[in-house]
Amino acid sequence: MISESATSSSVPLAYPLRFVPLYKERIWGGRKLAEFPDRILPAEIPVGESWEVTDRPEGVSVVANGPDQGRTIRSLIEERGNWLTGGVTAPGGRFPWLVKFLDAREDLSLQVHPPAHRAAALGGEPKTEMWYVMEAAPGARLYTGLRRGVTRTEFEARTKDGTVAGLFHVHSVRSGDVMFLPSGRVHALGGGNLVFEIQQNSDTTYRVFDWNRVGTDGRPRELHLKPSFESIDFFDCEPGLVSARWEEAGAGVSRRRLVTDLLFRIDHWKVSAGAAASLPGGEMRVIGCVGGAARITGGAIPVELPRGSVALIPKAMGPASIEAEGGAEVLVVSPGAVGKG
Repeated sequence: MISESATSSSVPLAYPLRFVPLYKERIWGGRKLAEFPDRILPAEIPVGESWEVTDRPEGVSVVANGPDQGRTIRSLIEERGNWLTGGVTAPGGRFPWLVKFLDAREDLSLQVHPPAHRAAALGGEPKTEMWYVMEAAPGARLYTGLRRGVTRTEFEARTKDGTVAGLFHVHSVRSGDVMFLPSGRVHALGGGNLVFEIQQNSDTTYRVFDWNRVGTDGRPRELHLKPSFESIDFFDCEPGLVSARWEEAGAGVSRRRLVTDLLFRIDHWKVSAGAAASLPGGEMRVIGCVGGAARITGGAIPVELPRGSVALIPKAMGPASIEAEGGAEVLVVSPGAVGKG
């Protein structure tokens, strides 16, 4: 391992990092991500996901700006982890979160992620996540949790006759709605939703039902019924959308806390035109712009953050400001109780 003092970077992680998006083809995806500024999607494929910050075997983020341009987030953690994350990591020393944009042209499969107390026995990883709905077409829905009174016996029986979707609790949604999804909550993102997702660093998904859809190979996609039944919280009935009060946080700035969890804290900031929100130093943060356009200052290199873009503020950067010439909305992700020790 290379020591922090031995690195050759002229600016040692003292600026907001932008990363090259990693696009993922998904059978349910579309082309809406191309509407974000400065985006060029792979041609003629349905793009369902854009991984913005990732440290996974399936994809590792590469820095797109500044003196560390071209470096992977994996190498930065290995060489200068204390400057970057302050020791907040996932198992194996990886970056703790996976941050994405999702474009659901069609309904995703009905699915579940294994809870922490069952994941190892099932051979998977727990996955808690949050969805922020950036756009919702008329009639767009979220399938989250079960209808009240549904039993495991009934659920298992209806996976066999193809009617299990009728047991899901359904929300009609609009732009700005938020859903928290702890591991074990059965769910599906409905078609017509454009979502910003913050999740635990995991990619374990067990499919319960896939609308009798076939994959790109022309065959029905694999279901994972046995591990699904062992993962679903059958007492998790009719969960609500996140409801959080807005509070003033400075002149022209308001904030609401969306999630306080062991894995992460997530705040939603509104910054009026010409105003600036102040963030204290001392911990890393991920900032995603979900409306308008922002500019992050305070580090060695200021970074523009248009709608549909993400930046990582290293712990070593210190205090930062989120400025908005014409107004902006951003989500700010900070370490949770586990990450803070």
